[in-house]
Amino acid sequence: MVREEIRKIIEKAIKGLGYKVPEILIEQPREKEYGDYATNIAMVIGKIVRKNPMEIAKLINSKFKIQNSKFLDEVKIVEPGFINFFLSKEYLQKQVGYILENRGEFEDLKKIGKDGKVNIEFISANPTGPLTLGNGRGGFCGDVLANILEKAGYKMCREYYINDRGKQIENLKKGLYKGEKRTALQIQKENQRIIAKKLKIKFDVWFSEKDLYKNKGVDKILNWLGKNKLTYEKERASWFKSTKFGDDKDRVLVKKDGEKTYLASDIAYLKNKFERGFDRLIFFWGADHYGYIARLKAAAEALGYKKEQVIVVLMQLVKLFKDGQEFKMSKRTGNYVELEELIDEVGLDVARFFFLQKSADTHLNFDMDLAKKQSAENPVYYVQYAYARIHSILAKSKFKMQKSKLQFKIQNFQLLNHPSELNLIKQLIKFPEIIEDTVKDYQVQHLPQHAIELADAFHQFYENCRVISEDKELTKARLALISATKIVLKNVLDLMGISSPEKM
Repeated sequence: MVREEIRKIIEKAIKGLGYKVPEILIEQPREKEYGDYATNIAMVIGKIVRKNPMEIAKLINSKFKIQNSKFLDEVKIVEPGFINFFLSKEYLQKQVGYILENRGEFEDLKKIGKDGKVNIEFISANPTGPLTLGNGRGGFCGDVLANILEKAGYKMCREYYINDRGKQIENLKKGLYKGEKRTALQIQKENQRIIAKKLKIKFDVWFSEKDLYKNKGVDKILNWLGKNKLTYEKERASWFKSTKFGDDKDRVLVKKDGEKTYLASDIAYLKNKFERGFDRLIFFWGADHYGYIARLKAAAEALGYKKEQVIVVLMQLVKLFKDGQEFKMSKRTGNYVELEELIDEVGLDVARFFFLQKSADTHLNFDMDLAKKQSAENPVYYVQYAYARIHSILAKSKFKMQKSKLQFKIQNFQLLNHPSELNLIKQLIKFPEIIEDTVKDYQVQHLPQHAIELADAFHQFYENCRVISEDKELTKARLALISATKIVLKNVLDLMGISSPEKM
């Protein structure tokens, strides 16, 4: 990855100056005049050693050997101490061949995960009712994050936790829950059908809370906590000493009537997951579960694991809008829209893309009017149209790239000199960095944003550069470029679980 190569040369330069290397942040400037990549490292070091950042930047720059660089064309120092990097044209041109040779499999990606084992639990819907829009947001984001982590070399387990025990379930068995006429088992089976058939999400494990009790997992963990003096009795209830591990107050494990709380189940469940060999546990929860995070992390630490091994992604609310107004009507319940209804209305591709577009920690307003449009205004249509257009051009030209042998010499890529061509290549090589960023911050919206930027770059290229022309060599070079674009765009759409239509 380019960003990693830049990081290495910065690190080497800082060490060469005798400074301790702090965290190096490298960003892509919005304005092209500031280069392809930029860093504020000189300002960070300047603050530490109390020197002018511009002087530090010049010293760092003096250590670079741009003339021998395989990928840099120029480095500029800009007030108040930014170092801006410009990629060489030759490097960008060669990346087209690299993508075609490797079919978009960027070799550095697998090194990120190093075969680490990750368990990701999402949806885990309330078994007393149908799947909601909130379940859809958590479901699609969880599924896509799992795809991204797999791409980065992690061994993934997608898990669904079935809350099939407790008063809600007992009430539902008696037909007392909100007038529901179906049993909990019927609702659960229906939800599982919708998840598989409509959401196209496949879980590796469907884990029953009941099993934790059948296998005495909850009793065993309560005994273990007691033996390790991590519980105490108060007001005829049993309490977990969660404040010992950073929680704001201790939590009840067994109520005075003898009923075990959700936390008792959750601690047993945590132990079960860690004993299955997972290095990291990721949970997708609704924002109303914010207060539960501290006690879950406390439980992990009490069990002898690190709090950092438990990651909770909170999903904010989803609101549906139609004709500019919030829309709540449901055919079945009469008061809110079920997820299945929404997918039937707008299609799975649109539902997935729209749910993925915003950061999990922000409210999502789902615009039904925009979702139904089949025009460039609709981001899904816009991205898919780019893919379909590439397929159409390649089909018309009857141009095919062999995986192991390019149809023409590497020198032909040197014909790709137009700013729109070079800009498109820059978007293609951003793909592995998007994966790396998402692995670090779990923000899956990076992917649809990249899809839009990639489609933007392609559409701009298409407007400015005639692909098939009388110049045979240039035609081949441009066909190679759009072939590489097709590969990367297909990768992005596949990771989002969105189709790649060849015709539109």
